[in-house]
Amino acid sequence: MSEELNLTPASETAAAEPPAPAPVEEERPAPKAEISFDVFEQVDMTVVKVKECANVKKSKKLLCFQLDDGTESGRQILSGIAQWYTAEELVGKTLVAVTNLAPRKMMGLESNGMLLSAEKDGDLKLVMLDDAIPAGAKLV
Repeated sequence: MSEELNLTPASETAAAEPPAPAPVEEERPAPKAEISFDVFEQVDMTVVKVKECANVKKSKKLLCFQLDDGTESGRQILSGIAQWYTAEELVGKTLVAVTNLAPRKMMGLESNGMLLSAEKDGDLKLVMLDDAIPAGAKLV
């Protein structure tokens, strides 16, 4: 008895697979205007330690931070991050602040800077550093 072998390539006998779906591109916010290196160098980013943190009365968003920024007087910064953090969990943390912004009043309180954070898909995280980095250190 002789047996016939099917010598048809497997690619011809396999069922046709549907094409792979096109990769989904995430919507990205429009890029901000380009700035020069000289302008970027003007941003003063300082390591700060959270000494005290409290909710701002009559505000659901704002936390008021008392920070050690390496100076004798320290610094107060208000940040609209109460949706993501409780005041208590931030005490003692080491953060990064922009410290040469003009003061701004919010809810009757003065804010002297901005804490750096990252946000994606509605989730916000403060930029936290190793506690071994001293207050007042500059990001370079």
